[in-house]
This record gives sequence, structure tokens and C-alpha cells, in this order.
Amino acid sequence: MYAHTFLSQQVQITGETVVVIVVSVLVGVVGTILVRLFQTRFQEKALGKEIESRLAAAESEAERVKAQAQAEARSEFIARRNEFDEETKTVRSELRDEEKRLSKREDLIDQKMEMLTIKERSADAAEKAIREREKSLAAKDRHLNELIAQQKTQLLKVANLSTEEAKNILLERVEREIDADAAKLIQRKLEQAEETSAEKAREIITMAIQRYAAEHTSEATVSTVSIPSDEMKGRVIGREGRNIRAFEAATGVDVIVDDTPGVVVISAFDLVRREVARLALEKLVQDGRIHPGRIEELVVETAKEVNHRIQEMGKQTVIDVGIRGMHAKLVTLLGRLHYRTSYGQNVLKHSIEVAYLSQMIAEEVGVDGTLARRCGLLHDIGKSVDHEVEGTHPQIGSDLCKRYGERAEVIEAAAGHHGDIEVKSIFTPIVSAADAISASRPGARRETLDRYIKRLEKLEEIAGTFEGVKQAYAIQAGREVRVMVNAENVDDHLSAKIAHDIAKRIEEEMQYPGEVKVTLIREVRCVEYAR
Repeated sequence: MYAHTFLSQQVQITGETVVVIVVSVLVGVVGTILVRLFQTRFQEKALGKEIESRLAAAESEAERVKAQAQAEARSEFIARRNEFDEETKTVRSELRDEEKRLSKREDLIDQKMEMLTIKERSADAAEKAIREREKSLAAKDRHLNELIAQQKTQLLKVANLSTEEAKNILLERVEREIDADAAKLIQRKLEQAEETSAEKAREIITMAIQRYAAEHTSEATVSTVSIPSDEMKGRVIGREGRNIRAFEAATGVDVIVDDTPGVVVISAFDLVRREVARLALEKLVQDGRIHPGRIEELVVETAKEVNHRIQEMGKQTVIDVGIRGMHAKLVTLLGRLHYRTSYGQNVLKHSIEVAYLSQMIAEEVGVDGTLARRCGLLHDIGKSVDHEVEGTHPQIGSDLCKRYGERAEVIEAAAGHHGDIEVKSIFTPIVSAADAISASRPGARRETLDRYIKRLEKLEEIAGTFEGVKQAYAIQAGREVRVMVNAENVDDHLSAKIAHDIAKRIEEEMQYPGEVKVTLIREVRCVEYAR
């Protein structure tokens, strides 16, 4: 009984414990679920705030990027607009310069046309006056013949003589008068001979000029090269003008490329330099391979070709003039005179003309015409090297003639044809007279051109005196001096100083219209060969 009761109590206690345990478990599960729900909602709220915060940050960053992009776009637009304005300004300036140049050319053509019109009118007026004078002379001649016939008729009537009898009486009287006055006449002529020597000299000079009627024109300072197409003209210019700049730097000329179809103009006061540039450009156009390296190669090759042509021209000149036994160096120097001008007159043509005029004058006065021709041909030989040797061209010419074994008469004619020394030989005044005849012919010389060339030579000379200068070229009709310096000896800072010093010295030593631009070029070129 007691055991049964104990077991019943144990069972009852165990059931209550189970209930408690079950309730506890249920309470724990419910609590866990509630905690999980609470955590989930808390996490959702935190995540929402984080998302909102990130969205706000993203919107702020987007606004910042948008503002930055707008600022950069505005800056780029302003820079592009400024660049466009600069390019437009440059193009307008170039167009204005081209318009001015064309306007000057049109004015020059109008002036030439006006001068031609005036000359035509003068010629027509002169021709009309000559015709009227011829008519007047013919009328006077008829009137005089009629008077002479009337006088003869009246004389015959008065003297009652025949024509033959009157003629014989008249001749006898004239002979007596001539015999009486012969001595007086001879004496008077002898006295007048000295007074008329100048007139006789003028007659000899006039006759020489008439016998030697050579063509003579002043040299120009430009050459033209034909270009087959606009595409080839663009290749000559090169990308951003690099080919034409390389060509101008290698040759020292000014290349003018305008709207004229099929033509490129080469301008330079130095005839040798201009001829080298012309031939080199023609070869480049024919070859088609136009780039700075090829340009320099062809310029060097063409310069050698021109030097050979100078030698051949000197030989041909000696053959044409008929001079024998001349030293080969003097022959080459004669050829160089073809590319030398004096007041716009070609010096080689001038020397040939002086040679023939000297021969004619010498033969008229009874001296050796062949020697006079030799003196005349070599009288200006010093001009072939006067830009390389110190001294006047008569002094340089006499030294050259003495060095290469010419006769004393030739040496004196070269030294004294401008009256610089005491004259001992008759050939010196003969050459001086022939030189004056050749130089004073209408159209033979242009003094303004020579002054222009001397100014350009002076510009190049001033630039070449500075240390480090390799080459100097005067271009743009003397409005610009292009100076190439040695990059190994001159740095960028020294380049600016040299350009400033050259400009300052030009201002101090020269007189010129407008302004002169000094462009100094320092170029570093590296060449390697892969083998």
C-alpha cells in the first residue's frame, strides 16, 4: 500500500516535471522565435537606413561628377574656341598679306601698261613728225632744183656762154683759189686736230657700239618651276610645310607657293643659289620622293652639277672669244661670272662685251686687238671671288692674273680700269672706255637692284660673324634673315641671345624700310644605321 502510494506520487511528480519541461521548452522556443523576429526587424530597419545612406552618397557623388564633367566640358569648349580664334586670325592675316601682294602686283602691271601706252603714243607722234619732215624736205628739194635751173638759165643768158665754157672757167677759178688756200687749210687742220681728238674718240666709240650690237638686259631675282598638279604641289609643301622648310634651309632661297596653278616661284639674289634650288626642285618633282632627307641629298648633288656646269661655261666662253693659253683656274673663275651681277647686269656677258669692244677700239687706234680682247675679258675677274676675299675687285683681279701668269698689260688693265692706279699701258684706258660703254647702255644695268643685293649680302654677312652660326640666308626680299646654328655649340638660351644680338647689330649698322625678322634655327638630328 505504501509502495503503491509512493509509486503514484512518483508518477505524479514525473508528469508535473514533464509538463514543466514541456512548458519551459515551449517558452524557450517562443522566446527564440520572438527574439529572431525582433532581430530580423531590427536588421531590416538598419539595412534600410544603410541603403538610404548609400543612395544619398551615390546621389551626392553623381552630382559632383556631373559638376566636374560640366566644368571640364566648359574648359575644353573655351580652349577649342580660343584655338579656333587663333587659327582664324592667322588665316585672315595670311589672306590680307596675299591680298596686299596681289594688289602690288596689279599696280605694277597697271604701271607697265601705262608706260607701254605712253611709249606707243610717243612712237606714233615721232613717226608722224618724221613723215611730215620727209614731205617738207622733198618739197624744199624740188624748190631748190627749180631755183638752180632758173639761175643757170639766167647766167647763160647774161654771159652768152655755153654750159661747157662756163664750167671750164669756173673750174679754173676754183683751182687757183684752192692752190692759194691749200697751205692755210693744212695749217688750220693741223691746229684743229688736237681740238677734235675728243670728237674722233667719240666717233671710234660710236662705231664700236654700232658694230657690237649685243643684247643686254638686267638679271631678274626669281625663277619659276612648273608643277604638274596640285597634288604634287602639296607634296612639295609637305605635312605642315616641313618639306618646303627643309628645302629653303638646304638651299637658302625663298620658295613662294601661291594660288597660281602649276607654278612655284623661287626667289634669291644669289644666282648660283637660285640655280641650284631650281634644278633640285625640278629633280624632286620628276623623282616624286619628296622628304627632308631626299631634299638634302639632291641639293648636294645639284650643287656639284652646277659647279661642273660653271667649268664648262668658262671653257666655252674662252673658245667663243678666241683666247688661248689661259690657266684652267682663270677659266673656272670666268664661268663663275655667269652667276654674278653688277647693278643687275650679268658680269660674264658684260666681260665678253668689253672684250670685243676693247678689240675694236684697239684696232682703230692701231694697237694689238687680240691682247686688248684678253684684257677686256679678264678685267672683272676679281668679281668671281670678291665675296670670299678681302679687297676691291680690281685689286683681287690683278692678283689673280699675276698669280696665274698673265701678261703685264692684262694685270694693269684689271687693276686700273676704274682709274685706281697710274696708267702705263694704252690697253688700260681702252678697257676702261669699253667698260664704260657696256655699263652705260640703256637697260644694261639697274642700280636699284644692285643696292638691293648689297643690302641682302650685308644682312647675311652680319649674321655670319657671330660664333656658332653655320649658315645665314636673307629671304623674303630682305625682310627676314634665317640663321642656322650648330646645335653642338649653341644651346637654347644662347640661341635666343644670338638672335637678339643679330637684330641689334642690324639696327645699328644698316638702313632699311620696315622691319627685318631674325629667325634662328637650332636643329638636332640623329642618324643611325641598322646593319
